[in-house]
Amino acid sequence: MMPKQLRWFFPLFFWGLVSCSKSDKALRIKGSDTEVNLAVELAEAFYATNSEVSLAISGGGSGLGIASLYNGQADIANSSRPLTDDEKRLFADKNIVLLTNIFAEDATAIVVNSTVSIDEIDVKTLGEVFDGSISNWKEITGENRPITIYGRQSNSGTHSFVQQKLGIQFSTRAREMNGNAQIMEGIKVDPSGIGYVGAGYLLNSNHREVKALKIKKNTDDVAISPLDKEAIKHNRYYFQRPLYQFIPKSSWQKAKSFIDFERSDKGKEIIIKSGYYVMDH
Repeated sequence: MMPKQLRWFFPLFFWGLVSCSKSDKALRIKGSDTEVNLAVELAEAFYATNSEVSLAISGGGSGLGIASLYNGQADIANSSRPLTDDEKRLFADKNIVLLTNIFAEDATAIVVNSTVSIDEIDVKTLGEVFDGSISNWKEITGENRPITIYGRQSNSGTHSFVQQKLGIQFSTRAREMNGNAQIMEGIKVDPSGIGYVGAGYLLNSNHREVKALKIKKNTDDVAISPLDKEAIKHNRYYFQRPLYQFIPKSSWQKAKSFIDFERSDKGKEIIIKSGYYVMDH
């Protein structure tokens, strides 16, 4: 089945309305592919009772969303990482004041082809896999298979997050994919594949050919699954993080009704059902 973000009709169907409608009724949301499916679910439910607002939703990565704010091409940037110091300086130099909404928490799942004969991995070994120091599964599982890394482009917030948490630079041999769906599809057909996707995406997709590895910080620690809600609630999973929305102050009034919807009981219900965790305000 086509990934939902590609079936999402608002960006095309409402393009004419966005172009000619009152600016306070046209909301452009761009950015993180981690958040795009959730943004679609929220926007569909929001539009059901706010049909006077036209919405355009697209992914492309956290960096693209943030750049779109800077260029005046978005009203909300979904981002799976905080702003960098350079980005803060750029916005300050242009006198753009950004407001920050942390609306959910995500766990990044490390996924492998289901034929890989491990169910958990420690952080040190994972770092050596992703930076290319370990290039064959034989060193980990005893099976002589060259490891194929599936990742994201450098403008992806998830790329930056995983790299930072592991304290590495990704191997130059890593395949750069456009989003969660491409990573999952690649690993499904590749018995040597390993990569990373949002746990929310994993929970809401057919992934029998792919499995999420449990992660342990040290070799003698208990391994934790990204799908363990209680562990995430108590901040025990190594790759968990807040999800951000950056809104220019000039766009706040037209974005506020959507932000309020996200914080409502209905919005929280959608966030939880999509595999994410609700932040308290």
